[in-house]
This record gives sequence, structure tokens and C-alpha cells, in this order.
Amino acid sequence: SFSAALASLPHGPEFRFVDEIIALAPGKSATGRFTLKGDEAFLVGHFPGQPIMPAVLLIEAVAQVAGIAAQTDPQLGALPNLRLTAVRNTKIFRAASPGEELEITAEINGRLGNLIQATGRVSASGSPVAESQIVLSGG
Repeated sequence: SFSAALASLPHGPEFRFVDEIIALAPGKSATGRFTLKGDEAFLVGHFPGQPIMPAVLLIEAVAQVAGIAAQTDPQLGALPNLRLTAVRNTKIFRAASPGEELEITAEINGRLGNLIQATGRVSASGSPVAESQIVLSGG
């Protein structure tokens, strides 16, 4: 189920940037949603009077959705201690502001042993916010 896949994230609720999973092709891809509410602690200083979601947290959201896709692979199963280990070709197209619902998609591009390569995108209201290629590793 989507809620079980979301519950598989090792992060505590304070550092989870996915509210729900709305699509899942186990081991292949996932799509999640996150609403930037405006009361998140990191927004206080980023930036006073003009709060926007930090770009590194947009990448973290991609990594979390990619992790859900990777960890649900029916043939390979979950890797213990899966972590974000590389970030490549990242672009931030615009800021994400409080009140926006972010859609985060991630596709698994390849696996080699305990390394998982993925590509992810964040969009809001149909417009691109960020994209990134990431590598996860576990084991």
C-alpha cells in the first residue's frame, strides 16, 4: 500500500518531505506530494519575511521519494541503511513558497550492487521547481 511505502522511510516526521504517495511502480518509480505549510522551523531563517523552501530540502524530497521507489523493489527487496550519497546535475528553476503543494517524482535509472541511481523532479501548479540526479547507497 502507499501508506506502508511512505512508512518505510527511516526519517522522523520532522524531516519528512513527503506527505503522501500518490503513485508507485515498485522498484521503478514513485510520485509523492508535500505541502509547504509555512510553519516549518527551517522557514524562520530562510528567509525572514520571504520564506522559501531551501533547495537542499527539495533535493532531499527527491531522495525520499526515490528511496520509496527503490525500497519497494519486489525482486531485490529493501537495502538496510539506505542513504543519499551523491547529487548531480541539479537545477533549481524557481522558489517553493508556503501554501504550495509540491509534486515530487522519482524514477530509478539503474542499480549496481548497493548503489541506486535515480532522477527526480519537483513541480508545483504544473510548473517545474527543481530536478536532480541522485545516487542512493545502502547495505
